[in-house]
This record gives sequence, C-alpha cells and structure tokens, in this order.
Amino acid sequence: MYRGRTLSLSFPPFTPWVKRIIIACVAIYFLQVVLRATAPTLEDYLVALGALRPNEVIHGWIWQLVTYSLLHASVMHVLLNMLMLWMFGAQEEMDWGPRKFIEYYLFCIVGAALTTMAVAYSPIPGVSPMTTTIGASGGVYGILAAFGMLYGDREIFMFPLPFMMKAKYMVLIMIFLVVIATFQPSQGGVANFAHLGGLLFGFLYIKFMPQRGLAFGASERYFNLRNSYYRWKRRRAARKFEVYMRKHDRTVTFDEHGNYIPPDEDKHNGGSKSGWVN
Repeated sequence: MYRGRTLSLSFPPFTPWVKRIIIACVAIYFLQVVLRATAPTLEDYLVALGALRPNEVIHGWIWQLVTYSLLHASVMHVLLNMLMLWMFGAQEEMDWGPRKFIEYYLFCIVGAALTTMAVAYSPIPGVSPMTTTIGASGGVYGILAAFGMLYGDREIFMFPLPFMMKAKYMVLIMIFLVVIATFQPSQGGVANFAHLGGLLFGFLYIKFMPQRGLAFGASERYFNLRNSYYRWKRRRAARKFEVYMRKHDRTVTFDEHGNYIPPDEDKHNGGSKSGWVN
C-alpha cells in the first residue's frame, strides 16, 4: 500500500472477521479435497447441499444464499479469493469495525446470489435455474468496490508488475474484465454474474446505506418508532386525565409533550414542573 509519501510493502493484519472467513473457506476446501479423494459421493453431497442453485433456493434451501461462498472449485480459486479478501478487506474492517464489515460482506454475498438467481430465471440464452455457483468472489468483488470508492486515490503496488496504480483505476479495470468475461458464451461467463452482483450491491451499500451500517440504522429506526409510540401514549393519557379532572371540577394542564404544567401559585411556592415529585 501507498500511504501519503511513504511506500509500505508490509502485509495487512489478520483482522477478526477476515481471519474467520479465511479459516472457514480454507478448512471447507480442505474437507472437499479429502472427501474427493476418499469418498467422492460425500463431496458431491456437500456441494449439492451448500452450492447455490436457484431452483433449490426457490424451493426453500435459502441457506445456499450464503453457504455457496464457503465452497471453492480449485486451489487457485480459494487462494486468489482469500488473498484479495485479506489485502483489501483488512483495511475496511479496521476502519469500519467488525460488525459493519461482516454486515457489508454478507450483504454483498447475498446480493451476488440474488443477482445470479435473477439471471438464471431470465431469458438470456444458455442460463438455467439449475446452474451451480460456488465461491466467495461476489463478496470479494464487493470489498474491491468499497475499496475503490473509499480509498480510490491510494496507490497499490501491482506485484509482480513493476509499477503502481491508484485503487480506483485498478477496480475499474477489474470491472471491465469481469463484464467482458460475463458475456462470453460459456458457463464460466454466466457464473461471473455473481461478480457483477457483488460489485453492484457493494456500490449500493456504500452509496445509500447508513454510514454506521444497516443493522445500526434499523435499530435506530426501531427505537425512534418505539419512543414515538411511548410519547403518543403519554399525550393520550394526559388528555384523558384532563377530561377526568374537569368532570370533577378541577383543572389540570399538560403541555404538547404530555408534561404536567403546575398552576402559577404552585410555581411561586417553589413547586416543581411536574408537581408530583417526592
């Protein structure tokens, strides 16, 4: 990475969720390899259970919207995905915090899966609801999209090429390559729609979601609605109490928030605003 005027070739730290995702993906791929060598039927069952197949998701296998990202097809597949996750995701997790990072990653993973499903049921030639998709590429490309948008002017050493490039240009080149690959007449090209889905949902999250994360924004909205409900109940109770006291030839007054307003003589005698404080 290039920070300011200082070039640093050190590796990023293994932040908590980056480390957990890498361990999970590597461990599951190792299990795939072992089963492939010792019990191929079990490996086929594992892939059939966890891989994304739109037809099965429609029939209730909704866990595949996430579990497909834990499976990989080859050593290079898992190696490249985990390397990019580590190199770019660690910076985002350090800046955002673990909670927002894993929320963003899962948002991109699920978004990539939904994009793949939408394409699978589209009239595009060569696609099918039974198409199998595996790999964490959708989440990784979402992380790349966020890096290009948030750290676009940082320069990255393009190892093993002997030059540096700004992050935003690197991301644009990768998007171009993915778009080209997506529309090639092969099943691999169809699978690349997951990459485009990760990029799209990553862009939407950075552009439109609350700055502190979707879960935080939802909790804030919930507590705002709950507090509004409690304030409405307080005002309603105050109005009912006013009516009740008038029926007993007494007058009490509440403000627009439902707070009791003591009479002027109580104020002169040191009365409190509520009048009912022990």
